[in-house]
Amino acid sequence: MDGGYIYIMTNKYKTTLYIGVTNNLKRRVWEHRTHYDTSSFTAKYNLEYCVYYEYFEKIGDAISREKELKKWRREKKNALIASNNPAWRDYWEEIQDWIY
Repeated sequence: MDGGYIYIMTNKYKTTLYIGVTNNLKRRVWEHRTHYDTSSFTAKYNLEYCVYYEYFEKIGDAISREKELKKWRREKKNALIASNNPAWRDYWEEIQDWIY
């Protein structure tokens, strides 16, 4: 089984977070940024900025990590993001150049 990513999306004002899992981060972030699914949570709240991600060699490990993070309080999620991305910059510029 192929690897996977967990990722965190937020909006311009960093007021809402979304945690997801995918086997193709570039495609999935693009879908969020373009509101590919207009009825999705991320489209509704304009969550277009990928501020955190982790890669796992096994998709099952990524799914387990996603479930773990979703149980965390907001303050702990904020601290996780800030530990790797203090300015909460959007990783799209980096991700969009990836080749799968």
